[in-house]
Amino acid sequence: MKCTEFLSMLDEVIDESFAAETRERIERHIHKCGHCEVVVNTTKQTIQIFQCHEIVEFPTSLRDRLHQNIMDRCAQVKRSTS
Repeated sequence: MKCTEFLSMLDEVIDESFAAETRERIERHIHKCGHCEVVVNTTKQTIQIFQCHEIVEFPTSLRDRLHQNIMDRCAQVKRSTS
């Protein structure tokens, strides 16, 4: 299993909603790949944190600026890897 395949299945990995035969492949990959292990553990921890706290609404201007900065950064990274 490659990281891209693993990451495309991240929702199923988090929810543990994958087929039984896939479990072994996922576990082997996580055991070999520290990066993907960190991604899945961090994602699980983030979900737990957000489930335990109330939702805070950002002011529209802050939310818009944050969204634009994220989109700009993603475009910048995409250009640099192309």
